[in-house]
Amino acid sequence: MSAWTAGDAAPEPTGLTLHQKSRVLEIAYADGRTFRLPYEFLRVYSPSAEVRGHGPGQEVLQVGKRGVEIRSLDPVGSYAVQPTFTDGHATGIYSWEYLLYLGENRERLWAEYLDSLAKAGASRD
Repeated sequence: MSAWTAGDAAPEPTGLTLHQKSRVLEIAYADGRTFRLPYEFLRVYSPSAEVRGHGPGQEVLQVGKRGVEIRSLDPVGSYAVQPTFTDGHATGIYSWEYLLYLGENRERLWAEYLDSLAKAGASRD
């Protein structure tokens, strides 16, 4: 198993499975790696301008997304997917590179998100 590094072309997943009951997107790769990314995590880390802003410092903290689900997952060319969430959000395009980044950094990113919520006095509910 070789680690992917930024700048390399990200591998295309060999499988994307929506687990509706557990609200998890499972991503499988040819080298045997798999990542299980909760829908809530994908929603709060959407790459859309609505969430990320148009530049540093313009990010919008997403709150109340604990129960969000993915209604559909549509391909975007041969490089990405675009989920439609049950809260109406449907503008994030998740490239293979970004999905791999989320998978490899999930624990750190989730801890940062929970910290941001706590500092803002906000809730996942």
